[in-house]
Amino acid sequence: MSRVLIVAEHLSGRLNRNATAKCVSAARALSPEEVAVAVLAAEPGPIAEEAARIEGVDRVLTVSRPENAHPLGQVLAPQIVELAAGYHYVFGPATTFGKDLMPCVAALLGVPQVSDLMAVLGPRRFKRPIYAGNAILTVEVPEGIPVVATVRIASWPAAGTRVESAPIEAREVAVELPAHTRFVELRQGKSDRPDLQSATRVVSGGRALGSAENFQIIYRLADKLGAAVGASRAAVDAGYAPNDLQVGQTGKIIAPELYIAVGISGAIQHLTGIKDAGTIVAINKDPEAPIFEIADIGLVGDLFKVLPELEAALG
Repeated sequence: MSRVLIVAEHLSGRLNRNATAKCVSAARALSPEEVAVAVLAAEPGPIAEEAARIEGVDRVLTVSRPENAHPLGQVLAPQIVELAAGYHYVFGPATTFGKDLMPCVAALLGVPQVSDLMAVLGPRRFKRPIYAGNAILTVEVPEGIPVVATVRIASWPAAGTRVESAPIEAREVAVELPAHTRFVELRQGKSDRPDLQSATRVVSGGRALGSAENFQIIYRLADKLGAAVGASRAAVDAGYAPNDLQVGQTGKIIAPELYIAVGISGAIQHLTGIKDAGTIVAINKDPEAPIFEIADIGLVGDLFKVLPELEAALG
């Protein structure tokens, strides 16, 4: 029987439950004997308690060290390698955190990494997207080595929450940590709106908005719907929206239940980021826009006329 170790993503003392719970779902697809979640932090207690209530988690392993106050891949990786002894799989989310960390883990273990794991075909066979999601590749990891992978969280449902908590075990990891990487500063945008990567509803605007001032109509519609706000790369490059709102291959890969694309033509790089969305609604004045090829609901019209009417209908 196999054992899976998942590295929990967290920030400012809070677990990224969405990313961690989706990694648990991917791990459970292997029918393992055990799924453990590793929490490495300066004070892992509250984070570990959150992780322990995720359905499907058998135990939580904590490592408390001052060096773990900030999530640096080069600092966390040697500790994870020590924790991973006896585990057959080491998973992390395919987020900025996981993409920084998991290659370091794979390198220290001397094994290849499976990136963007989207489906489990067998104990060592997986599916992952390539060519901006236009093709799906089947990869097979050789026998005799641990499988290190980042999990494409847009492709998996989040595991549920349970009342009883899994056991939490404190571990001592006596490894020398590298000194060539150090934390300097974290800059992040703050918003009262839902988080883009975990929101169930997202309204995105494109270059057709024409200006940052006009982009405010996207924020107003999102607020009416209780939705997060996204943007195409063209809108971000033009300065209409901040880059942390960018959706697509070079931005965020999301899977909301409802995605409304306003004034977005649908370049392949953008479509890559929304292919796993539940219902896609496209509003564009160009009836030949590629976005309509994947939209579940399409509305051809001038967004500056359509959106005020939609706002009025929403009350």
